[in-house]
Amino acid sequence: MCGRYAAITPPQAMEALFQTLGALPNFPGRFNIAPTQSAPVVRWNAQTGERRLDMLRWGLVPSWAADMAGGAKMINARSESVTEKPTFRQAFARRRCLVPMTAFYEWRVENGTKQAYAIAPANADTAAFAGLWEGWRDPASGEWVRTYTILTTAANDTIGHIHHRMPVILTPDHWPAWLGQTDADASALLDLLRPYPANETRFWAVGPRVGNVRNDDADLLAPQVASTLF
Repeated sequence: MCGRYAAITPPQAMEALFQTLGALPNFPGRFNIAPTQSAPVVRWNAQTGERRLDMLRWGLVPSWAADMAGGAKMINARSESVTEKPTFRQAFARRRCLVPMTAFYEWRVENGTKQAYAIAPANADTAAFAGLWEGWRDPASGEWVRTYTILTTAANDTIGHIHHRMPVILTPDHWPAWLGQTDADASALLDLLRPYPANETRFWAVGPRVGNVRNDDADLLAPQVASTLF
């Protein structure tokens, strides 16, 4: 799963990397993004032929939901069942997105305590999770709220000892197909939802402060000495 991540790249650098157009969000970079918080998401607008970078709320709320209460539980979608689950099926078909990221966090129990780890691509300062997004209209105010979820798959051999699942990280050559810029059927899209290469994945132990969502600073990514070495 993925329940916490960092995205510290400035919007201007995200704009250059993801080749987005339009106004940029006011996003100072975050070291500890948590469910129900807003973060940058890249989407393709087929009508204008542009990629856009916007702030969406983490935790997908289907358009048919009565309220937003279930969004906090929909931060991840399993790749293996994404075409079957009513919550994600339509978004997979029509509303796929990229979620810029620097690293994500997982925890492992070691010597009776929870040890946090940061995990990231070894060859990129900024990468992208495969995501899905939805629009939900508040029946009381009439305002639209746009939310997203991050797809997960089996962990690769490098981090499988930390957690058995990991978010799907897409390489730049797969971004156009995932966003819907180029044609790809469901089978081809599902084939993209694989573990990131083990030999291109790095991890390091970090301090316990990342467990508190109120902490959001560069020290959260600083390497620490783990209680168990691998």
